[in-house]
Amino acid sequence: MAVLYVTEQGSVLRKESKRLVIEKEGKVLLEVPEFKVDRVLIFGNIQVTTQAISFLLERGIETSFFTISGRLKGKLSPLESKNVFLRVFQYKRYLDEEFKLNLSKIVIEGKIKNEVVFLQRYQRNHQEIDFSLPLKKLGECLNALSKKTKVSTVIGVEGFASSIYFEALGKMFRKELSFETRSRRPPGDPVNALLSLGYTLITNEILSLISGIGFDPYIGYLHGINYGRPSLALDLVEEFRHPIIDRLTLSLINKEVLNSEDFEEKDGGFYLEDKPRKDYFLYYEKYLQRKFSYEGEELNFRRLFQIQTQKMAKTIQEKVPYHYFLMK
Repeated sequence: MAVLYVTEQGSVLRKESKRLVIEKEGKVLLEVPEFKVDRVLIFGNIQVTTQAISFLLERGIETSFFTISGRLKGKLSPLESKNVFLRVFQYKRYLDEEFKLNLSKIVIEGKIKNEVVFLQRYQRNHQEIDFSLPLKKLGECLNALSKKTKVSTVIGVEGFASSIYFEALGKMFRKELSFETRSRRPPGDPVNALLSLGYTLITNEILSLISGIGFDPYIGYLHGINYGRPSLALDLVEEFRHPIIDRLTLSLINKEVLNSEDFEEKDGGFYLEDKPRKDYFLYYEKYLQRKFSYEGEELNFRRLFQIQTQKMAKTIQEKVPYHYFLMK
C-alpha cells in the first residue's frame, strides 16, 4: 500500500490528468501517478483543490486530515460501504452485555500479554534490567481480568496494567531522552509526542479498514460509545500499540535517530519539528512494511491489520471467539 504524506506547509495538492501534484509558490515539489497512491495523509496548512477532491473520491483514495502536530481532524472518504448487514450485527452485539464483556476481556488480555512479551524480550537482551516485579504484577492483572463481570471493571484492570507497564517502559530508554509517565493532550515530553503520533497513525489505518468493510467505527465494545470517538477502531488498536509504536519509538530514541533538538515545545506540549516529522514517517512506513511470519503466512503489519479486521467481523457476525495478535 502506497501512502502519500503531504507535510509541506503552504503547499497545494491538485490534480493534473491522472496524477496528483504537490506544488508551492508555483514550483512543483512532487508528482505521483494515481495508480501508485492508496491513501493520502495531509498535515497542517495544506490546500486541496476541488478537482483533487473529486479525483480522490472517484478513485476511492482515502484521505485524512491532521493538525501539524498529528491530531486527526477528519477524513475524506468514498460513499459508506453497502454492507448494512454487518452494521446490523454490530448494533445487536452492542446490546448484548455478555458479548461486550467477553470481547472486552479478550481485547485487554491481548494488550496485557503483549506488554508482558515486550518486557520479557527487553530483559533477555539487557540482563542488567530486572522486570520481575512488573511482570509479576501484570500476571496478577491477567488473573484478575478473568474474574471481572462488568466492562467498567475490565477497563479498571487495563488502567492498572498500563501504569505498571509504562513505569517499566521508562527504564528502557538509555539515551538523552527519557520517559516517566504517559501524558496525552498535550504530550508532556518528546517520547510521549512520538507515542501519541504513532498511536494516531495506526488508529487512522484501522479506522479506514473497518469503515471500508462496513462497520460503524463509532460503536465499540470495550470503549463503548462517546460522541465523536471511533470506539471500534480503538478496540482493535489495543493489540498493536506495544508491538508497533512502542517498539518503533524505543528504537528511534535509543539509536539516537531522534534527539531533543528534533522537538519543539509549544502550547504546553512537545512536538516533532518539520524535518524530523518527515523522517519519522519514513521510519514508520518502513516498520509497517517489514515482513514477518504469522499463522503460517509471510506478511507485514498492514496485511495484519486487514486480517484482524476480518477476524473482528467474523466474531461480530458469528459470535466466534476473537483471536488477538500476540508478538513473538
